[in-house]
Amino acid sequence: MRIIHVSDCYLPRLGGIEVQVADLVRTQREAGHDAEVVTATPGEPLPGVHRTVANLPFDLPVHPAGTGHLLRLMAARRPDVVHVHTGAVSPFAWMGVRAAARAGLPLVVTVHSMWDPVTQGIYRSLRALYGWQRWGLVGTAVSEAAARPIRAVAGPGVPVHVVSNGLDLSAWRPEAPAVRPAPETGAVHVVAVGRLAPRKQPVRLLRLLKQARAQVPAGVPLRATIVGDGPARAQMERYLRSNGMTGWVSLPGRYSRERIRELLAAADVFVAPAPRESFGLAALEARAAGVPVVARTESGVADFVRPGKEGLLGASFEELVSAVARLARDRELRESIAAHNRGTEPVRSSWPAVLEGFDRCYEQARALRG
Repeated sequence: MRIIHVSDCYLPRLGGIEVQVADLVRTQREAGHDAEVVTATPGEPLPGVHRTVANLPFDLPVHPAGTGHLLRLMAARRPDVVHVHTGAVSPFAWMGVRAAARAGLPLVVTVHSMWDPVTQGIYRSLRALYGWQRWGLVGTAVSEAAARPIRAVAGPGVPVHVVSNGLDLSAWRPEAPAVRPAPETGAVHVVAVGRLAPRKQPVRLLRLLKQARAQVPAGVPLRATIVGDGPARAQMERYLRSNGMTGWVSLPGRYSRERIRELLAAADVFVAPAPRESFGLAALEARAAGVPVVARTESGVADFVRPGKEGLLGASFEELVSAVARLARDRELRESIAAHNRGTEPVRSSWPAVLEGFDRCYEQARALRG
């Protein structure tokens, strides 16, 4: 099958959508599909990647005449399906939606983000203005939490399926023994991984750690590592200094996947506290590595973390604090969850299951086009 993927952002940018689309394209090619990418992100030439780039400030991944360029490319390549990847607001990707609809091509749209009330309002307005719900598209979301607001806006005429983000589970499967202490300190090691951006509320994470430590007996030392970089880093560093936390909380910056795997091998608890997390790929990597996960009940992480099985979920900030403190205090619970995670796999997020899910969506999109 010939597939054209359309995404505002792509390699060499490194983010959740960019990495996930690149991995999907690679996996589809390995499965025998002819998968190509059209993106507005500048960068070096890559096989099967078409860069529709405009000379804009800050290398913004937008093109004023993107719809025309996409129409010409689709006419030349004649794909069996167009697969568009969007975030909350993705102008170039939605030009791809419009171009595929005008060309009468089977169309699948994956939303990688969580639509908040403002975003829902924007898409309701666009629906009223352009009638995009009548363009014959098949929608997918990365989790049930992300799918609910999309279904509410799109209405019953647009099918919206849940197809998980994909992960090479074997690459994250731990080789460590059943008990993974922090040998250099004997402390319970709490880990978080993600971009240090204000929308991820990283300072709230520091507050969570501070309050959780206050609920843990003095005989149970706690340490934390928060991997990532971003615009909130300076604010986090100030918070650590002003609250006397620099001795047990570290901000080492961005890690490669290999270093993250090494970090998770020595971790006892993984925290993903963002309430509007559409999926939580870092949390999935931790769960696949055998680490108990603490996350919000209403986030996409709840698709692969059940309370008491793969980790603990909280409906509020206070419940997250209690969950981290409970796992720090209760070594038996921590080790039983870790053993379960090491002994089972989140099969829905394996690449064979993800490819099968998208294949079903592609067939439905082709059926809608007759």
